[in-house]
Amino acid sequence: MNNKELLISEINRLRKEKNAVIMAHYYQISDIQDIADFVGDSLALAQHALKVSADVIILAGVYFMAETAKIINPHKKVIIPDPFAGCSLADSCPADKFAEFRSKYPDAVVVSYVNTSAEIKALTDIVCTSSNAIDVINAIPRDRKIIFAPDRNLGNYLAAKTGRELIIWDGACHVHEDFSLERILELKTIHPDAKIIAHPECKKPILLVADHIGSTSSLLNFVTKDKSTKYIVATESGILHQMQLYCPEKLFIPAPPTDSTCGCNDCKFMKLITLEKIHRSLVTLTPEVIIDEKIRVKAEKSIKAMLELSEGKNVFQKV
Repeated sequence: MNNKELLISEINRLRKEKNAVIMAHYYQISDIQDIADFVGDSLALAQHALKVSADVIILAGVYFMAETAKIINPHKKVIIPDPFAGCSLADSCPADKFAEFRSKYPDAVVVSYVNTSAEIKALTDIVCTSSNAIDVINAIPRDRKIIFAPDRNLGNYLAAKTGRELIIWDGACHVHEDFSLERILELKTIHPDAKIIAHPECKKPILLVADHIGSTSSLLNFVTKDKSTKYIVATESGILHQMQLYCPEKLFIPAPPTDSTCGCNDCKFMKLITLEKIHRSLVTLTPEVIIDEKIRVKAEKSIKAMLELSEGKNVFQKV
């Protein structure tokens, strides 16, 4: 065995010993996706976290994802292998500033993207992900004002798709903000038969040239069913691993950022998680995610509203 094989073998031994499950986001490095018990986007991770019977959840993702798992699993130990794996989008919406913003529209329904802190979720009526955001907006009664936070690009996309007027917080994701339209179009000239697929957190000019717009899981589903064989993929490059596993015969080209020295666009926070850190977390069962109980209870309501809506329930009788 080489060092990596030994490390994975030890991770496998420890997860059985500690009754732990490893959940990973699509944007994790391929080695972590390959050893995870479950791989998914933000919505799938939240849905799966509710079904976990293990005592310990190792969340290979960024901090808000681990917080979400803890919010809906208060009696389980939730571990994030690197507590500095944050999120630029979540950081763009400080709780004190958002509370002040929210107070200006006391009658509005507050919809917050899952890429937010527990404190923001506690100030929210219903959480959404990029997978279900359109459904969430469409479910809100037409006579209600809507605050949407924190991603301005996703918010503008939702307003265009639903025809609703949204009061949008001015935040953004550093990965999806940085795709270069010019360089994507250059790639398109080299690969004229390639389809451009994009995440709705991208800026509007990128979305305008896209053949398909959707969440990470939507992009994955699209390429598995679509008959094309080439795709320029405008989202975090980690998803290309799953795309290649599902469709080994197809070509997936990462959309480049504005930095001309780099051919792909990675989330620096997602890439902080390593096999070594997962191993250490299993040994020590740290760093553990701890959330103030008052905040957790309030945040849980907004997450459960989202999960109930995904099951077809009319949650807006409660809001």
